[in-house]
Amino acid sequence: MIDLHTHTLFSDGELLPSELVRRAEEMGYEYIAITDHVDRSNYDLVVPRVIEVAESLNEVVSVRVIPGAEVTHVPPSQIGPLVEELRGLGAKLVVVHGETLVEPVAKGTNRAAIEAKADILAHPGLISPEEVEMAAENGVYLELSSRKGHSLSNGHVAALARRYGAKLVLNTDAHSPSDLIPQEFALKVLLGAGLTEDEAEEVFKNARELAQSKLT
Repeated sequence: MIDLHTHTLFSDGELLPSELVRRAEEMGYEYIAITDHVDRSNYDLVVPRVIEVAESLNEVVSVRVIPGAEVTHVPPSQIGPLVEELRGLGAKLVVVHGETLVEPVAKGTNRAAIEAKADILAHPGLISPEEVEMAAENGVYLELSSRKGHSLSNGHVAALARRYGAKLVLNTDAHSPSDLIPQEFALKVLLGAGLTEDEAEEVFKNARELAQSKLT
């Protein structure tokens, strides 16, 4: 399993990074990204600490830990500059909290994330065809989610990604131990979104490709 969207006590997750990573390792994860929620109030505090713990854990654990951040509920006009600042601080993977169906995310967030060339647009809800086409052009991965609520639009996102050639990844958006999933369940989520088995394998390949590019 490759999971590129998780949370710890550095934002609203339940676990310390070390425990999250240990649980993922026990489940056979290959890569896990720690992407705690950030805005301008905390990004300069969270990112260096996530980098420090990721570097330390990567010396001793089998699962590879990618230090990242998730830009969350930031006004669309401020997303682009914050994405750049996160990268300047050393965040290897930048996720933007998309326009999920179950939270009042500001309209225009999906487009701003794609224009900023974030690595992943998380749970983008009823993303428009134009935005999906733009994501394909900008190399932004669109997330299918196993998380309750956020997963409601998986079928919509998958169908448009197929039509316009956008790359998909599947993440858990884990906030608690019970959110982590094995590869077998991840496959079921992808099939439930309407993908074929071959397309599901392509999603797993996309995740590996993206993860490996961040730790080279």
